[in-house]
Amino acid sequence: MAQGSIKRALVSVTDKTGVVEFVKTLEDEFGVEVISTGGTARVLADAGVNVVPIEQYTGFPEMMDGRVKTLHPKVHGGLLARRDDEKHMAEAAEHGIGMIDLVVVNLYEFEKTVAKPDVTFADAIEHIDIGGPSMLRSAAKNADAVTVVSDPADYDAVLAEMRANDGATTLETRRRLQLKVYQTTAAYDTAIAAWLGEQAAKASAEGEATSAFPEKFVLTATKEQDLRYGENPQQAAAFYVSPDAPEHSLARAEQIQGKPLSYNNILDADAAWAAVREFDEPAVVILKHQNPCGSATAADVTEAYDRAFACDPISAYGGIIAVNREVPLSLCEHFADVNKQFVEVMIAPSYTPEALERLSKRKNMRVLATGGVDRTIGHEVRTVDGGVLVQDIDHVSEDPATFTVPTKRKPTDAEMDDLLFAWRVCKAVKSNAILVAKGRAGIGMGPGQPNRTDSARIACERAEAACERMGVSTEGMVAASDAFLPFRDDVDVLAEHGITAIIQPGGSIRDEESIQACDEHGIAMVFTGARHFRH
Repeated sequence: MAQGSIKRALVSVTDKTGVVEFVKTLEDEFGVEVISTGGTARVLADAGVNVVPIEQYTGFPEMMDGRVKTLHPKVHGGLLARRDDEKHMAEAAEHGIGMIDLVVVNLYEFEKTVAKPDVTFADAIEHIDIGGPSMLRSAAKNADAVTVVSDPADYDAVLAEMRANDGATTLETRRRLQLKVYQTTAAYDTAIAAWLGEQAAKASAEGEATSAFPEKFVLTATKEQDLRYGENPQQAAAFYVSPDAPEHSLARAEQIQGKPLSYNNILDADAAWAAVREFDEPAVVILKHQNPCGSATAADVTEAYDRAFACDPISAYGGIIAVNREVPLSLCEHFADVNKQFVEVMIAPSYTPEALERLSKRKNMRVLATGGVDRTIGHEVRTVDGGVLVQDIDHVSEDPATFTVPTKRKPTDAEMDDLLFAWRVCKAVKSNAILVAKGRAGIGMGPGQPNRTDSARIACERAEAACERMGVSTEGMVAASDAFLPFRDDVDVLAEHGITAIIQPGGSIRDEESIQACDEHGIAMVFTGARHFRH
């Protein structure tokens, strides 16, 4: 029999999408003998397939609640025997082991099981597949002769190839499916290891753990799409999605319309979505090149958009709009018809039908719907040359009741309201970060400067320009700093531009200098005790 010819198949699937049609075709068109297990066997038999139950084939019953059913020499011998090795074939004949030419297996849904909020440890362990990965690995190892299908998406291609090759598959296809198997089992084992690591970390956290991070950090993701290029045209790129990506994350968002997302679109949309999710009240963030050039909260998101756009209309051109509420038609009319703003991406939980109708007129604009809003909890990973850095995701979670005010003057209620707003937005600005706010809008930012004094100067100059554009007074502007102010010259610059209140972590050895400078200028200063650097 030619290598790749399929005469006997073993079928055992959790995802039964298309399996009946696939197996019936194998039997009806090609006369393939079908061995199957448990629930899959019942589904196939009910559909009229002449199924050989696994216990009949091996002569050994399923046992231990199904934990042991395919771990048998008649299964693995039939998969691993080299057809071109006389010794292998003689041993198989001696022990009554027939060849299995096709394996159709997909695995217990471990990731879906552990994603359930009420999953128990015992239930999770029961959903660790043993026989499935074993069969996949055995079949894939012997891809010279055995075809292995781990994804229903491959059913049609295998059938088409069998029709074109007198019931056989080509070595090229078997090699492609071999690679897919080992990618699948690697991702599966990684998901198990990651979940068990999280459980161990939680258990340690309740005791006296020295670290919440495992000795081996494992990461798996599935390619969502190839991208046109990376940050620059000469860089190839792709977008991968983690199996445990949160429900309302960028990775799970539905793209309703528009051109495919680019590498930079994805980075900026994620940064904008992370920033707007910091607010409970209606909020809009307009982001460009990883920095929020416009931000505001208001009674509704259309008003919040208007105020965010007014912060910096020039930078808003070609930016990302992130909204933490359903997008109404009015918001779309304001950015598209009133402001004529070019927008690369809009991301929001949902859109009214009228809003989608208006957005459809901008066919290239990418529109993403997350389905909801929640804060992502977990780890973020960044690569360095030859390694990765892993840390907890940062959120502004400090209780204002714990803040201290070391200056003689205390902030007014209005100032404190703006300071709390600025503190949330400042986290999204690249360090060294200064954000100037007024009326719960981020009217000026100083991002990513090597020294904080330059950041303060840039933020204030932008804020003054914004006030001039809007025709409002600069009186009452406040500022947030993502890390402590190391020298009094930062305070002096802010005071020079009329800042009346400052919020910052505190903790510098020169805090007294900053406090004294604030007192000299009549500025109120709040210490949060927390830092939100963003490199």
